[in-house]
Amino acid sequence: MLGTCAGAIVLAREVTNPAGRGLGLIDIAVERNAYGRQVDSFVGTVQAPDLGESCPRSSSALRRSGVSGRASEVLATLAGEPVLVRQGNVVAATFHPELTEDDRVHRLCFEGAGRQRKSA
Repeated sequence: MLGTCAGAIVLAREVTNPAGRGLGLIDIAVERNAYGRQVDSFVGTVQAPDLGESCPRSSSALRRSGVSGRASEVLATLAGEPVLVRQGNVVAATFHPELTEDDRVHRLCFEGAGRQRKSA
């Protein structure tokens, strides 16, 4: 399962600004609009050595919501803060990888699904 931007908020255990609860499908705390509103969106790069390169391209609402580092695995960071996390088969991103030509985040999700299907 992949949640990007608002999807990461929905998947989260804890939501702040305003305080609330997500579905709790991934053990993270997310702050809404931690880095500004949608109008403040920008194109940038993130550090993601686990995806094969140190700086994959990311777009749009990059860092729109801040994520605490409580997830079991941080896959990408921006300025030292987690922006892509994974816990089991749930992946949350505080940016929009679907708005770029870089498909590594999506492959990460689908490759795991393929392995599970083969073992079933």
